[in-house]
Amino acid sequence: MIEIGIVLGSTRPGRLGDQVARWVHERASRRADARFTLIDLRDHPLPHLEEPPGFSGRYEDDRTRAWAATVAACDGFVFVTPEYNHSVPGVLKNAMDHVHVEWTTKAAGFVSYGGAGGARSVEQLRLICGALQLADVAPQVTLPLATEFEDRAVFAPGAYQLPALDLVLDHVVAWSTALAPLRRGDAEAAIRGRLDAMVEGLRVKDLEALRRCYAPDVVSFDVEPPLQHVGVDAKLENWAKVFTIFEKVDYELRDLTVTASGGLAVGHGFGRVSGTLKNGVTTDGMWVRGTFVFRDTGDGWVIVHDQASVPFDVATGRGLADLEP
Repeated sequence: MIEIGIVLGSTRPGRLGDQVARWVHERASRRADARFTLIDLRDHPLPHLEEPPGFSGRYEDDRTRAWAATVAACDGFVFVTPEYNHSVPGVLKNAMDHVHVEWTTKAAGFVSYGGAGGARSVEQLRLICGALQLADVAPQVTLPLATEFEDRAVFAPGAYQLPALDLVLDHVVAWSTALAPLRRGDAEAAIRGRLDAMVEGLRVKDLEALRRCYAPDVVSFDVEPPLQHVGVDAKLENWAKVFTIFEKVDYELRDLTVTASGGLAVGHGFGRVSGTLKNGVTTDGMWVRGTFVFRDTGDGWVIVHDQASVPFDVATGRGLADLEP
C-alpha cells in the first residue's frame, strides 16, 4: 500500500502546526487507499546542513541517516507549513536539504497556514520540490489565521475546508501511485532505502517498522537456533529477543553490494549488532556475514530471505566471532 508522510514543518515554541497536522492526519486516516504517518520535525533534530550532497544516498551523521530512512519509507508527502517572513520555515528547508535521492519521484501536497494562509511559503516550497524532483500537486489548502483560528490561536477550520483537503489527498495518493514504476526503476536505491529503514527500526526498537521490511513468508537463516525462522512473526520474535537484551541498540551494515534483475535482488555485506546492555555494559558485538534476497511486491522491495553466519574453525568446530571486515 502507498505510504504518505504528513510532515509537520514547524518546531518553534507555541506553534500552531501540531493542531493543523492532527486535523490532516485524522482526516487522511479514514481513507483506505494509502497509509498515513505523521512526521514531526521535532523528532528529527538535524544540525544545520553539514552533509556532503546527498545524491549517493549515503550519509555520515546518524541523525541524517535516521531522517533519510524516514523519508525513504514514504511514497509521497503532505507538507504542513506556516509562513515565516514571506517564506518557508528554516527548519523545514534544512530538513529537505539534508537528503536528496529519498525525495525523488514522489508526490507532494501542501496544507499551509498564516497571515495570508501560508500561500507564499507554498510558492517557495514548490520551487524546492522541483529541484528535488518531487512532483507537487496543484490543489492546496490555505488556512488564514483570521478565519480558521479562534483568537489566532485555536484551530477551528470551517467545514468548507474538508473538500479542499480531500482533493489534496486525492491528488497526492494518485500521483504517488502513478510514479511508483519510476521509483522501482532505481531498484538499488530503493533497496538501500529499505535497509536503512530496517536499521532505523532496530535503533528505535520498532517491531512494526521492521515488519514492513520483510515479506510475510520470509525464511531467515539467523545465527541463533533453530536452523531456520519461517514467517515474519518468527523473524520478529528473534529481533524482540535482541531488544530484551539491549537497553540501546545499534546496527551497522558495511560493504553492502546490491544486484537487481527484474523483480528479485540480492545483497551481501557485513552486519553488526552493538549497543548498551540492560546491565549498563557497552558491547561492540560481532561482525557476521549477511546475505539478503529481496522481492518487488509492487508496493516496494521486501526481504524474502536473509542469512547471517560466522566462519568456524573446522578442526575445533568453534565459531570465529572476533573477525572484522
